[in-house]
Amino acid sequence: MQEQPRKKVKEVEYKKEEVIGSETILEKFKSKTPWILGRAIRKPKINFPKFRLPRLSLPMPSRALSLIVVFVALFVLQTGIAYLLVREPPALGATQGGDPIFIFTSINEAFIIESIVASILIILSSIGFIFLYQASKYVYNRKMAATILTIGVLTIFITFIALQYIIAVKTGVLTQ
Repeated sequence: MQEQPRKKVKEVEYKKEEVIGSETILEKFKSKTPWILGRAIRKPKINFPKFRLPRLSLPMPSRALSLIVVFVALFVLQTGIAYLLVREPPALGATQGGDPIFIFTSINEAFIIESIVASILIILSSIGFIFLYQASKYVYNRKMAATILTIGVLTIFITFIALQYIIAVKTGVLTQ
């Protein structure tokens, strides 16, 4: 058997021009056309130092801490802090006979205690939804899942009834 001659493949090397320093298109253009710009115009090549600023390495807060911060912010916003600061309502009301009134009988006004109680009820309802979510994590322990699910549903239901009662008193459907 005869060996067949191997075909030589031409290796083509493309040489890429290196960009050194701050060489720009103007400098490339100038080197190829010295009769236009002359040799007097030259852009200096400056090497700027690279500064590294020290970084603070703080540990990431846990999810529980983040959740607590969110709930505190929601509590403050739900109490109607802007309303309480601007309108300056009384903390608690009283009837002509001196009996205390906890719920103002108008939709447009509220006592401070009423705002705080409504916000606590909304936060409790949110915690009930967190219980519902936690119940889904106990797939293999049905008794524990059913217990947490029941607590979550009861919390949501009780807070809903309490908020509906407050609205009914404010609209005049029920009396205190």
